[in-house]
Amino acid sequence: MLRFIENDLQLWQEGKRRKPLILRGARQVGKTWSLKEFGKKRFESLAVVDLERNQLLRKLFDGDLKAARICSDLEVILQQKITPGKTLLFFDEIQACPRAITALRYFYEEMPELHVVAAGSLLEFALEESSFPVGRVQFLNLYPLCFAEYLEAIGNAPAASAVQGNPAEISPAVHDLLREELKRYFFIGGMPAAVKAYLENNSMRDAFEVHKEIAESYRMDFAKYTPKVDRFCLNSVFTSLSQQIGKQIKYARLGEGYSNPTLKKAFDALCLAQVARRIPSVDPSGLPLGASASAKTFKSLMLDIGLMRYLSGMPNDIEYVKNDLLAIYRGAMAEQFVGQEMLVSQQGSLYYWNRQEKNSSAEVDYLAILDGKIHPVEVKSGATGSLRSLHLFLASYPECGNAMVFSERRYADLPEQKITFLPIYSAYAVTKCG
Repeated sequence: MLRFIENDLQLWQEGKRRKPLILRGARQVGKTWSLKEFGKKRFESLAVVDLERNQLLRKLFDGDLKAARICSDLEVILQQKITPGKTLLFFDEIQACPRAITALRYFYEEMPELHVVAAGSLLEFALEESSFPVGRVQFLNLYPLCFAEYLEAIGNAPAASAVQGNPAEISPAVHDLLREELKRYFFIGGMPAAVKAYLENNSMRDAFEVHKEIAESYRMDFAKYTPKVDRFCLNSVFTSLSQQIGKQIKYARLGEGYSNPTLKKAFDALCLAQVARRIPSVDPSGLPLGASASAKTFKSLMLDIGLMRYLSGMPNDIEYVKNDLLAIYRGAMAEQFVGQEMLVSQQGSLYYWNRQEKNSSAEVDYLAILDGKIHPVEVKSGATGSLRSLHLFLASYPECGNAMVFSERRYADLPEQKITFLPIYSAYAVTKCG
């Protein structure tokens, strides 16, 4: 599978101020596979240190944390040479050994010429507990396959190129094909194991079974969350969030019989595990948007649209036959899709606008930062007449860039209204920053 993270990994490899790299991401998004593939392609040798399966390897970090000593011992245990500049040293499941996380600082200080990467599941919980090497490591985030990566994975490279190209140049025939592929993606999602299962037998049902297995594995992880959170409450919130996409989160709606503080604790833990994502409301009058992020007014996204489908309990037979993508599950899948694509394209920073005033509430689904300008983003099936909140936003913040409206329509630009209609499948390409 082609993963776009490879481009970022190459930039890290070639960087003059390179530090040990930690690849973050939820369980089963492909962190281990991506780093192994990168090591095989870009280095003469790859040294993999699995700190979860091998207790002997964890014992290496019981003594001093001198980088040269650790490398020397690893060469003996792994029976391979570790050569700076030629070997990629990969600490997998590093959360199983907090002292290995601490040791990354010494690799940076004592062996900066050696390429060192690390990955792990539930890493954020381990980072809170360990003596973390602040300022001596770099981070990248890995997400499920975006739509273009999915198209590459199923062997349709031309379609992948099309969705990353100029949406104004896409023909009606190709537009219709991409819509059909996107409908399948809505239900299969981007979890690598689910995509692989679908490909093996061309069966969505097989992908659905994988979604069930992944959801159960996440539930099994609840016991590992720190500080401890009521697992029944976690399960309630985990399931309920899939039914709240596009809505402002009210803790009381996430589980019956639990206090708001308990529900908040569960929600925060799921966000820390990267199973869910908080999307705060902000003031779009200036950058950075995060400086005005509201702690009280926020929406959420699920990690993956396929998992969202499974957890929501939506009737697949009824929803899949709908022709309008933005009508599936009352539009929530379309909003999840655009948000999921933008999390990748906006490098993990995603916000929205919400104004609550007497007799004048308004909301814009997302905000995109492109070339230093804030662009309002809406996911709509209606025509311009239904975009009241968007017009209000543009009138209130004239210094912001043109609005983007993702819909089933082909590309259409309305410069006099500062609005561009875009096909929903182009969400990643047109909001990509940097």
